[in-house]
Amino acid sequence: MQKGIYNRGAIIMLWLTATIWGFAFVAQRAGMEFIGPFTFNGIRFLLGSASLLPLIFWMKHKQLNPSEKQRNSIKGGLVAGVVLFIGASLQQAGMVYTEAGKAGFITGFYVILVPLIGVFIGQHITKLLWAGAFIALAGLYFLTINGPFVLQKGDMLILLSAFFWAAHVQLINKLVDTHAALPLSAFQFAVCGILSLGAGFVFETITLETILQAGWPLLYGGIMSVGIAYTMQVVAQQHVHPAYASIILSFETVFAVIGGWLLLNEILSFRNLAGCLLMLSGIVIVQIWGSKR
Repeated sequence: MQKGIYNRGAIIMLWLTATIWGFAFVAQRAGMEFIGPFTFNGIRFLLGSASLLPLIFWMKHKQLNPSEKQRNSIKGGLVAGVVLFIGASLQQAGMVYTEAGKAGFITGFYVILVPLIGVFIGQHITKLLWAGAFIALAGLYFLTINGPFVLQKGDMLILLSAFFWAAHVQLINKLVDTHAALPLSAFQFAVCGILSLGAGFVFETITLETILQAGWPLLYGGIMSVGIAYTMQVVAQQHVHPAYASIILSFETVFAVIGGWLLLNEILSFRNLAGCLLMLSGIVIVQIWGSKR
């Protein structure tokens, strides 16, 4: 399937995904006041998987998905779920040893890594896409880094996680052509949730009381961030070039900053605003100049 950058419905879904993911940072911060990160991820991914089951059964009953695609989705969901879990775990481990802002910037390197991986697997990456990706990365720097950029312990773990986020975007780009979107999403969530919860039992203390205390953040993280947003990513990537999708999805950092400002009374500086505008200009360059060409 030839994928471009001008499918309006898919682009809207990617923007909605970035928005939901950005505000999920606020929910995750609130939830982790009561439970650990592995437990939070485990429960929210399992909730996200469960939230899709009624729709999957309904579609199967209506025979809206070919059975071959349903079978493929189990295998593809297993691989995607493992990649998702490794990326999330590396990022979380790295954040123990570095600042959140720097972690966000290093994670944002996946906007460069996605087209770089694309080059090695034979995708056509235009100069406009490269320009948009580098401008978005520069915007991320202004948005997240407020002091000198000094590498610390844990930064390499964050960078490794960026490779897995980029690999996940490219993997989804490959799988959506031969896999049913909803079962693929549900299976990858279930795999990631089971692995995360298993890590939670090993490394964290889990009690029913603390889980209930984190109830609302878990519901947002599970149903909105996982069940809805990740599924929209899978559906949208059927129609949008993965390099362009990664640029839009990187805006989750922008929405995380806006969410912190609106809901947690965090400071939104002029430097942060400049970073947001610079990232937006990367999108404009790709979208407007590309359409003129």
